[in-house]
Amino acid sequence: MATNPIDFDRSRANGEILLGENLELLKTIPSGSCRLIYIDPPFNTQKTQKRERIGVTRDEDGERGGFAGARYAVVRIASPQYVDRFDDFIAFMAPRLEEAHRILTPDGSLFLHIDYREVHYVKVLLDRIFGRESFINEIVWSYDYGGKPKNRWPAKHDNILWYAKDPEDYIFNYESIDRIPYMAPGLVGPDKAERGKIPTDVWWMTIVPTNSKEKTGYPTQKPLKLLNRIVQVHSREGDTILDFFAGSGTTGVAAAHAQRKFILIDSSPDAVRVMAERLSFASPTIRGLEIKDETKCQVALM
Repeated sequence: MATNPIDFDRSRANGEILLGENLELLKTIPSGSCRLIYIDPPFNTQKTQKRERIGVTRDEDGERGGFAGARYAVVRIASPQYVDRFDDFIAFMAPRLEEAHRILTPDGSLFLHIDYREVHYVKVLLDRIFGRESFINEIVWSYDYGGKPKNRWPAKHDNILWYAKDPEDYIFNYESIDRIPYMAPGLVGPDKAERGKIPTDVWWMTIVPTNSKEKTGYPTQKPLKLLNRIVQVHSREGDTILDFFAGSGTTGVAAAHAQRKFILIDSSPDAVRVMAERLSFASPTIRGLEIKDETKCQVALM
């Protein structure tokens, strides 16, 4: 089980947040130094990814009604965004995944989070880089949120491809798997029902709710529960975990809570600021961006 931020042991784990172009930064990371790599790259949706956030203030002339007839004015809050559009997505990903293969420890694993648009092409690319025998699982993260078109089945899942550098030797902490409730607990008996069952390769988890304390406002933020499972099962305390499309920093939060080291890379200053604030409890070193509040983060400008 992940620890609370207040229980974080700085003597056993630490981390870095790096601002910059990830391919160039990946080349500076030593070979065989990271036991787990999780990445959630752009999905090539051909859209600008953004999340609109609002706040409200009490205003008698406001456009929004509230309890007991109160009126509120709506304030739009600027949020990070990025253009998710590539002319050749596979050509963009290939050198980065080759670096990922080099950086992994001999018993390390790569988890690549993608969706239906590019998953087939990315799998062929990973088969070439890692070898087809190194493909272990395709995990389906299923959720139920967002629009529901009336001309096709609504797309409500992402794909997570798991590749082990050595298919005969990789980290899989079976006893660390978080169990889930049986769908029909009355059929398995009280002992099994209380213990729960091991998840399959289909993971039913909600997205980060709009009103959740976990929400950062960063587009495409993934739930901490998802990363907790991957980190706990596929790494050990003290290991280094890398995410070079780090976004809101969920991988780093999961790593820090589990007493792992982390390296987070993103090319967006907005993303780095979000990560720096979110991971302030772990006192990460920030490289490439000046953070004004030095009480929260150690700052090292590149």
